[in-house]
Amino acid sequence: MRKIVLMMSLSLDGYMEGPNRELDWHLVDEELHTHFNDVLRDMGVFLDGRVSYELMADYWPTADRDPDAPAPVADFARIWREKPKLVFSRTLHRAEWHTTIVRDVVVEDIMALKAQEGGDLALGGATLAAEFMRHDLVDEYWLYIHPVILGRGRPLFSQAEELPKTDLRLIETRTFGNGVVLLRHGRN
Repeated sequence: MRKIVLMMSLSLDGYMEGPNRELDWHLVDEELHTHFNDVLRDMGVFLDGRVSYELMADYWPTADRDPDAPAPVADFARIWREKPKLVFSRTLHRAEWHTTIVRDVVVEDIMALKAQEGGDLALGGATLAAEFMRHDLVDEYWLYIHPVILGRGRPLFSQAEELPKTDLRLIETRTFGNGVVLLRHGRN
């Protein structure tokens, strides 16, 4: 059965974005971007909320047309365009690039998706992640801890009191040359 993998970049103090939704503190260099590409290339489907999808759709469809784009950026643009995507939104009415709009997180539908053949399911977006966590649907947490303290912003686990207790085991740690540390945990 396929796994649902939450991949999220966080500051050392647990924020996934700054107070004004800024992400400029992410230290995505060539090594880290190549790692993301290698992981995401093998995923079967991208699962995103509307905000995450719209951020991605604003840049990635044409990012590889820039002649100055670094190789990992051009590579990811192709990955993103071709990968099947499910966007969970009640307000989005149109989406492109192999994207299906889903109105609600229905546990039975997600379990049926997990039972299909193919690569794992990459989950992105804090609001959608919280919904998946409330339904105890996340199988692995890939948290990329960036060496910065923001002091304020939007925490990934802002609704932790609503989440079921989930025992996890450490699967992998990896330190990148830029100081980002991957902490990969899975269900016990």
